Amino acid sequence: MSDPTPHDPRLEQAGASDESLQAAHEKLLGRKPDDGAHYKMLPLVLLFVFSGLIFYAGTYLNRYSVRYDGSVFDENGHSTKGVVAAAKVDPLVLGRKNYEQVCVTCHLPTGVGQPGVYPPLAGSEWVNGSEERVIRIVLYGLQGPVKVKGTEYNATKMPVIGKVSGSPYNWSDEKIAAVLTYVRASFGNNSPAITAEQVAAIHAKEGDRKEWTQDELLKLP
Repeated sequence: MSDPTPHDPRLEQAGASDESLQAAHEKLLGRKPDDGAHYKMLPLVLLFVFSGLIFYAGTYLNRYSVRYDGSVFDENGHSTKGVVAAAKVDPLVLGRKNYEQVCVTCHLPTGVGQPGVYPPLAGSEWVNGSEERVIRIVLYGLQGPVKVKGTEYNATKMPVIGKVSGSPYNWSDEKIAAVLTYVRASFGNNSPAITAEQVAAIHAKEGDRKEWTQDELLKLP
């Protein structure tokens, strides 16, 4: 007589235990159980490294953050804690630069001028004499004959240097004072410096006028 129950080999398998199922899962996952709580050192090292970096960053920001004042690095901002004084320029340095840009063409690097054409600045009684006269010469120019060290020069006129009508240069009072200071201390000359205030005073007194002549200048003190 035949068995009424169909023969299925799957029904004859014994039930799997929990341990066998766990081992199978871990095998599939590619890792072994950590029954002994054996931790790897790499995560701990990384933890300490990142903790150190965070501590360093906090210390750096606290020291150099200038209290997180956004106006400190504002390029359009204005100082509210005083005015920074502009650095002063040596008048001799500025004067030499101005001389080499303009005056050197006629009076040469040595200040000796050109015989019969341009008068010398070295040892000139005009350069080393009255400050008011030499300021007027550079500021407004000089036309007509002029006698320097016993020699008369009448080939060309001294151009207008200051900020007046017809001036091709329009030099400020500061630049005129600087070049005069340089000339009066160079080429063997040893005369006192000329200040921008002295030039400005004469500029304000004379206003906008034409070139001076030798006769007009000799009437001045």
